[in-house]
Amino acid sequence: MINFNVPPYVETAMGYIQECVRNQKICGDGPYTKKCNEWLEKKTGTAKALLTTSCTHALEMGALLCDVKPGDEVIMPAYTFVSTADAFVLRGAVPVFVDIRPDTMNIDERKIEDAITDRTRVIAPVQYAGVSCEMDTIMDIAARHHLKVVEDAAQGIMSTYKGRALGTFGDFGALSFHETKNYSAGEGGAILIRDPEMIESAEIIREKGTNRSKYYRGQIDKYTWMDQGSSYLPSDMNAAYLYSQLEVADTIAEDRMATWNHYYEGLQGLAQDGRIELPVVPEGCVHNAHMFYIKTKDITERTELINHLKANEILSVFHYIPLHTAPAGQRFGRFHGADEYTTKESERLLRLPMYYGLKPEQTEYIIEKVKAFYA
Repeated sequence: MINFNVPPYVETAMGYIQECVRNQKICGDGPYTKKCNEWLEKKTGTAKALLTTSCTHALEMGALLCDVKPGDEVIMPAYTFVSTADAFVLRGAVPVFVDIRPDTMNIDERKIEDAITDRTRVIAPVQYAGVSCEMDTIMDIAARHHLKVVEDAAQGIMSTYKGRALGTFGDFGALSFHETKNYSAGEGGAILIRDPEMIESAEIIREKGTNRSKYYRGQIDKYTWMDQGSSYLPSDMNAAYLYSQLEVADTIAEDRMATWNHYYEGLQGLAQDGRIELPVVPEGCVHNAHMFYIKTKDITERTELINHLKANEILSVFHYIPLHTAPAGQRFGRFHGADEYTTKESERLLRLPMYYGLKPEQTEYIIEKVKAFYA
């Protein structure tokens, strides 16, 4: 069976984890957490990166740092994971969903401005599949309307837009290191902070509302409760597992990109014949081969293809159920404008196996079985 995903693993990971145990430093903000933070800062150019327990928690920190309050509105796509909305719903805010672009599956930047009201506080673009939204337009809208931007770059590590790392455009960016991502801590994430003046507030929120980070740095002789917050620190063992991959990040990226290109070239004929559609990467965007998807004619064909692949020992999956169609989405949020593409395109999209270490002969076998379905 070819699994849909296999978590990334590097041989040095076990040694690093054992080091944490031997040194009796397994809680948050240990040496490996700091190494990951420094790596992220250097790689992305952000003012500050802080490892978190998940991308969900990084988004929650973003909502807190934006001082989102009950009744505020946050504009986002409905085609996203629930965490994008949950982070703001927990603050009492209303997710306002707008339609997506059919080419990239990202929020349609042309639909954002019409959804703005006097209650809008934040725009939350989602960088789907590690391919950037049209960030120049989104940041221009935010600046003109005095809105915050919390960038959900869960899938965006190592991707860029016009040479700049995803997650660094917004006031805050959120990355994921879940086991399904290019680099994994098992469970984990990070918040990227653009404005140096917000770093201290972020550290306080992340440390349960205390100034303990300053205490550990020797800047104060005791720490105390300063503000609202929670425990958003991952174990240093999780960070150690992640850091082993970050050390060879380029090797992992090249491996995934080779698989992505293999799929793209191998399925090009079906796309040219109009049987399927392949991913689109706009000019100025450099993606990270986070996923490889195809689009079928409709949901019926997609279901049949999933079953065909499963019968041939290949696990493939579809992605999000649009949030505005879910019970919680209808209760907490609303869709602005017409759902021209969100539901229709989500029902056509099928993700093929993609992970570090997927062998070329396995990729070729998957391509052959997709072709056989359409033969």
